[in-house]
Amino acid sequence: MSKKILIVDDAVFMRMKLKDILEKNGYTVVAEAENGREAFEKYQATMPDLVTMDITMPEVDGLEALKMIKGFDASAKIVMCSAMGQQGMVMDAIRAGALDFIVKPFDTDRVIKAVDKVLA
Repeated sequence: MSKKILIVDDAVFMRMKLKDILEKNGYTVVAEAENGREAFEKYQATMPDLVTMDITMPEVDGLEALKMIKGFDASAKIVMCSAMGQQGMVMDAIRAGALDFIVKPFDTDRVIKAVDKVLA
């Protein structure tokens, strides 16, 4: 059975791009969210195998959502997505429990490598 993934990003285009990459490589996208609050609700509803989490979002940012999800499910597997120049925030996310990060714009090989590694 293919692994279930929740994609969290405030940009529709980025969610579409990531969904396309993941589905073409055998993963199932069970839900999408556009902010951290929605991400937390959808995580609870779908219990995905992995979450891709944007850092910069309205309402609740990715770092806060990461902490909320990890507080709810300590075994949650989360890969952060960041634009160039957000290294400080990525390090904060890793310290808070993120398992890897991928940089935007997305490189298909790098995305799949990160997801495969985290789910292995």
